[in-house]
Amino acid sequence: MTFDLQALSTVEKQYYLQHIVAPRPVCFASTIDREGKVNLSPFSFFNLFSSNPPIVIFSPSRRVRDNTTKHTLQNVLEVPEVVINIVTYDMVQQTSLASCEFPKGVDEFVKAGFTKETATVVKPPMVKESKAKMECKVIEIKSLGEGGGAGQLVICKVLKLHVDDSLLNEEKKFDQTKLEHIARLGGDWYCRVSKENLFVVPKPNTKLGIGIDALPESIRFSKLLTGNHLGMLANVNELPVVEPSFDDEHLKNIFQYYSVNPEEMEKELHAYAVKLLDQNKVHEAWQVLLAMESGS
Repeated sequence: MTFDLQALSTVEKQYYLQHIVAPRPVCFASTIDREGKVNLSPFSFFNLFSSNPPIVIFSPSRRVRDNTTKHTLQNVLEVPEVVINIVTYDMVQQTSLASCEFPKGVDEFVKAGFTKETATVVKPPMVKESKAKMECKVIEIKSLGEGGGAGQLVICKVLKLHVDDSLLNEEKKFDQTKLEHIARLGGDWYCRVSKENLFVVPKPNTKLGIGIDALPESIRFSKLLTGNHLGMLANVNELPVVEPSFDDEHLKNIFQYYSVNPEEMEKELHAYAVKLLDQNKVHEAWQVLLAMESGS
């Protein structure tokens, strides 16, 4: 089905877009007005946009319901500073509670049961329970429209970054498995980034991958290898060659039992390559696939 967004209501546009453009990291923004009243509110229209300068952006959009603006936006217009506290799974329910539209002046820190922690260079307080927080100066607020649902981009320069020691190793590098991010999907749906659902995809470096178009046809048009498998195979810097020293008992068994039936042999080799690739054993998978090409 194709949707013409110009023909959809704002509610409908928001519904479909928020389900599709996901998962979205959650910005837990603490702000303060000119009278010193603090506001704490989560936003899933949020991300990192630059490292130099270090820029993060979030959007307290105008309310679809009545086109009013949020207290967070009003506060940063008065005091252009914000602390962006990263939300983790152990605080998601409290964070959701803080999203209630309490009257202006009500302290969401108190309502949601969070602890204020004095920031070092900005006026708004940090959330002590957050394991990672950024003290930011608001350098620009860009309105994307005046109607309900219109984004109001709060462009922030990160001045100070605070990271809980438990998230770092001895080299002060992140252990990604210890920071259980949460993210927003559509409607009431969230997702949890936990150790069990993390995986690694090797990032292409300065050496270019050979590309799927350079794979041998028997591999490229395999009925068992998926697009992900082909992408892994094609990310090597040059087409591998058969290594005589490669010793694999299962590979020997395939050749022994299917030597009289090349079609079945290819099927078994590709099935074995799939198993290896699912274990991130790209080198071994290549040797298995090349074995058919060489007829070894």
